[in-house]
Amino acid sequence: MIRILHTADWHIGQTLRGFSREHEHRKVFDRLEEIIVERDVDALVIAGDVFDSQNPSGEAQQLFYNTLVRLSRAHPRMAMVIAAGNHDAAGRLEAPRPLLEAFNIRVVGNVRRREGRVEAARHLIPIADASGAVAAHVLAVSYPTAACLPNLTRLDGAASSPVIAGVRSLYAELVDTLRGPMDGLPFVLTGHLHVAGGIESEGAERRILVGGQHAVPHEVFPAEASYVALGHLHKAQAIGRDTVRYSGSLIPLSATELPYAHGVTLVSLDGTTVLSEHISIDRPVPFIRLPEAGDMRLSEFGDHLTAMDLSSDLPLHERPFVQVRLAREGLSPGFREEVDRIAESFPVRIVDTRVAAIPGALNDVTLADPMIRLAERDPEDLFKLAFERTFGVAPDAEHLDVFHRARAEA
Repeated sequence: MIRILHTADWHIGQTLRGFSREHEHRKVFDRLEEIIVERDVDALVIAGDVFDSQNPSGEAQQLFYNTLVRLSRAHPRMAMVIAAGNHDAAGRLEAPRPLLEAFNIRVVGNVRRREGRVEAARHLIPIADASGAVAAHVLAVSYPTAACLPNLTRLDGAASSPVIAGVRSLYAELVDTLRGPMDGLPFVLTGHLHVAGGIESEGAERRILVGGQHAVPHEVFPAEASYVALGHLHKAQAIGRDTVRYSGSLIPLSATELPYAHGVTLVSLDGTTVLSEHISIDRPVPFIRLPEAGDMRLSEFGDHLTAMDLSSDLPLHERPFVQVRLAREGLSPGFREEVDRIAESFPVRIVDTRVAAIPGALNDVTLADPMIRLAERDPEDLFKLAFERTFGVAPDAEHLDVFHRARAEA
């Protein structure tokens, strides 16, 4: 029996509307350590987005490496496997690799090729059971940049979807190359990308695939993999089949994630039997929607805050995050400033203010609506709307490709 703890999307260093998340990260890392010891975990997998930024602060890096040390000391025989996500600088993440390997920690950044062949061995990590015998492998794959994929122009059937074909070819090549070294043992694949059918978190997850492609089908992952440990989407969910899963993030990273059950996934491998269990992690700080359902008038906001009955001396880092939902009737263009003014008298942190949609209106049709900020809209949706208004037709794949490349370079 091998137990692998699948995690992803730590996003260390993230702020939410300017508020630090360090307190929350420290608390969930405490719980992560408890789970590892309680469940006698053989390997911890982080499927991308360790950091929130490709240039993380010194404090964020210190918290990350201190956490690795704590986990290693708490459960010394456990292996740790870290794959880079789209928020991570793969080279920076890999830089201390020789030092980390001395502590049974393996970091995998970008795919490397030599003479056209992928350097597959660096992606394969053996996982030992309690007796010390190798009983499984993790085949770690980071976020697939354009440079990671094979020559897209040479892929059979790639004309309609070169990126999907490229991702499929990358995984197939790795598995084919490593089939011998894996010696018939069960193996876990990692991936950091959007798999079609997965539920996104508005405002928190970038549309990341190259070539204007937004998502790949779950069939790109070889069926012989015992389990596919995914990162990027922040909601814990299975895609296509029960063994292709997102563990979700450890904490809510945007107001739209308020209803999620954040946590980690424990994967148990016993021969051909694969079991997965989602383990929820309690939120260190409450995340509250006001009102709980529907919308309220701005004049009712203060009453809702009073009803929360919070201690006035609550430290800033322990104050609940609040999403405000307002009815449209009677609002003036300066209503957000009024929300902030009212909230100043209460120990809360306002992170999202939303106005009820116009009844019968289509999404994003009211582009000039003064109640909706541009930051609250998806950039791709805005591009599609502006393109169609300008040219009278929807943008095709080539137009979306140019848009995504420009956005990535911005």
